[in-house]
Parts: sequence; structure tokens; C-alpha cells
Amino acid sequence: MKNPLLILISSFGFLISSLSAKQPNVVIILADDLGYGDLGCYGHPQIKTPNLDRMAAEGARLTQFNCPAPFCAPTRSALMTGRYPFRCGMTANPAPDGGPVADALHLPEKEVTLAQVLKSSGYATGMVGKWHLGHKPGFLPTDRGFDEYYGIPYSNDMRPVQVLEGTQVIEYPVVQATLTRRYTERALGFIERSKDQPFFLYLAEAMPHKPLAASEAFYKKSSAGLYGDAVEELDWSVGQVLAKLKELGLDDSTLVLFSSDNGPWFGGSSGGLRGMKSAQWEGGYRVPMIARWPGQIPAGQVREQMAITMDLFATVLEVTGAKMPDERVLDGRNLLPVLKSAEARSPHEYIFGHLNSKLANVRDARWKLHVLPATQIKLKPGADGKWLDPRAPDGVTILAPYEQYNLDAFPGLNTGDAAAKMQLFDLQNDPGEQHDVAAQHPDEVKRLLAAYEAMNKDVPVIEEVKRTPYKK
Repeated sequence: MKNPLLILISSFGFLISSLSAKQPNVVIILADDLGYGDLGCYGHPQIKTPNLDRMAAEGARLTQFNCPAPFCAPTRSALMTGRYPFRCGMTANPAPDGGPVADALHLPEKEVTLAQVLKSSGYATGMVGKWHLGHKPGFLPTDRGFDEYYGIPYSNDMRPVQVLEGTQVIEYPVVQATLTRRYTERALGFIERSKDQPFFLYLAEAMPHKPLAASEAFYKKSSAGLYGDAVEELDWSVGQVLAKLKELGLDDSTLVLFSSDNGPWFGGSSGGLRGMKSAQWEGGYRVPMIARWPGQIPAGQVREQMAITMDLFATVLEVTGAKMPDERVLDGRNLLPVLKSAEARSPHEYIFGHLNSKLANVRDARWKLHVLPATQIKLKPGADGKWLDPRAPDGVTILAPYEQYNLDAFPGLNTGDAAAKMQLFDLQNDPGEQHDVAAQHPDEVKRLLAAYEAMNKDVPVIEEVKRTPYKK
């Protein structure tokens, strides 16, 4: 006969083991158009970001983290699916005011989102902010695995600018100056309601996408103009989330990941890289990435290993134990070894960058090959030398300050050898991509081109989505 005391001790031990094995919570915070050089911990001389700086000091900060495309929706699809945009059918931006094709664009139904995977593993799933993977009925966040949603379902300069609760419009026009504060409040409410079970929060911030806006508490408070105001309020938002986790005793059981969907627009900083949002230069692709998980990720880590947006998907699967429903190709790789150890190798030998539906370039830890010529945004100035944004704030459908940035506030390097096919840049010694060295390193060109061609075999021929130019 078994000893009753031993049975009791064994049962108690099993209970403790079960409690300690509770799946970790996951918070992903994605800024919109935040540049590689826009944070204090990434070297900005004026913008004050104490909360993100502290998050980096308490975790790991990556210096070679790229997105797969230099604009919004493709990167967001990569984050939600763990797949390059060409695989998941999102190589352009949905836009309600961009014509019928752009209006109908959405993440295909066959794709499985991170929210769906985690929900099937018992997670509460909540999203706040910019979705941008389809805004028609049937394609919104609550149709794709999220229990609840609050936010503008696309960019905050796409009309109609309206806030949805679930699938219902609850605010139009939108007071954009209070968006960051309200998004934060919603995020904190979700955490509070979900604290007793594993949860996944996706906080897709509005800022610093144009039109820039900040609440009264931050407006004209930074020393870096309106852009600085918006980023400093974004930093406050991150600080509020971290404080709520600490208040609820969830610090050690929550992985928090922070990044951006692409490089900066006018007014931001690419941190000395060439180009900006929409360009195939590094300023369009390389973005901040900070990971914090006390007790799991050592504090004060700076990592130079190459990584890409889809890796966040794979990392979350690893830490939660969630399983994909099938064997589809995932391009993301688990970053935990890199986040935990400086000795770990990058999980990628190569990463690739999109130009709409095509692959444009390939890079490794040192070299970047532009198989297709890099494009740079070209906006036609008016007689006064300024570009008139057709979606400029008008005080009615977009309520935001008028002091938006213009062509004279280019966020990155705008110099260097003119773009051409088959250019090779040494990112280790020339991070600003100024000098094409393809002629001096033909073997590197050959090696990178072979990697590009191998991946390019998987890229389908997709008709480019032509957006109708916006007109008032």
C-alpha cells in the first residue's frame, strides 16, 4: 500500500510543476514608420525614449534586424504568418481610397495568423491599432484569430479615417491627437482582463506614421519637433505596458517584443543608413528590435546577428509551444538562442528584400547584392519647393496638427553611387551603401546571386496592385 503522505507530496509537487509550466504571455508592440535611428538607445541625439532605453537595458537590442519589405502591409503579413510576403499574398498595401483592387486586398483565407495559432493553444488574443491586412467584412482581426480589436484597420492617412471596435465603426472622424493614449488604455485594459490566463497582445501603434499627432501632454514638449513629440509619446505607451505587467506580477512570465514595420518617413532618422521608407536601401528595411523577458533573456545584451521580422513569429511559437496546423513553409527562425547568447549564430545565412511582388536584393552578415536597382521615393515638389500631400490634414476627416514634415527633412543618406542592377555593397565597412564594389568582389556577387536565384524560384508571378492616386 502506498504511503498517503508520499501521494500527497507527489500530488502537491505535480500541482506546483503545472503552475510553473504556465505558458508565457506575449506582447508584440509594432511602431509604424519608426526609423532605425529614432530611439535614444539607437543613437538619436534629441528624442528622449527612457522606457524603450530601459527595455533594451533589461533585455536585448538587435542592430541588424530587417523587415522583408520597406512598407506597411507586407511586413505586417510577415509578422502575422512567419512567411515572406510573396508566400502569403501580401506584397502591396490595402487601401480603402486606392481604387477597387487595393480596396479589396486582404490576407488570403488560407494563411494562418499568429493569433489563430495561439488561440488554438488556449491564449486570450487581443489587438489594438493598425491591422492593414484587409478591412472588408470577413478579413478584420476578429475574423483572423483575435478575440477583440480596437483601432484604425489601415494607415491613419487613408480615408475614411475611422476607429473600429471589433467590426463596428465607433468613431468618425478620428481625433488623432489622442490615438496613442487611447490605444494604450485599450492595451492596458486587455492585459488586466486577461491576467489570469496566457494572453497575446498585439499593439500596433499609429505613430510615427503621418499625419503625426501627439496629445496635449506631449505636444511641443520634445526638443525634436512634432516627430519627437510623437515618438516620445510612443515611448510613454511602451512604458505604460511594461508598468502594467510589473504591477500585475507578470514581468517574469511575459515576453515583450518591440519593432517597426519599415524605415522612416520624412522627419525621422534612419540612423545614418541610406534611404527611407519605400526604398530598397537599408534605411527602408533596417529597424529597431528590442526583446525583454526577465529571467530568460539576459539584461544589457546588444546583438549584431542578422534577423528579420518573420523570426518574431517563430520565436513566439517556440516560447509558447504553440503548433502550426500543417507543414507549410515558414521563413522565420527562433531567435531565443541569439537573444540569450552572444555566441549564437544568426539563424539565417541570407535574408531577402522585396520590391513589391518581386525579390529585389539579398544580404548576408556583411554583403548586400541589389539584383534589381534600388528605388527611392520621388515626390514632385510644387513651386514653393514643397510636396503637397493629397492626404494632408484638413481639419475634418483627419484631425491632426498641420506642421507635418516635407522634402527638406529627408530621414537618411541621399548620396552614393546611382542605383543600378547587380550592385554589391559592403555593409560592414560601408553601412550607408555609398560605394558599389561588385567589380572588386565577383565571387561574392556570384555567391549571393545563387542564393537569390534559389529563393526566387519560389516567387510567383503576381500582377502588381495599381492604386488609384488619391484626390480630394
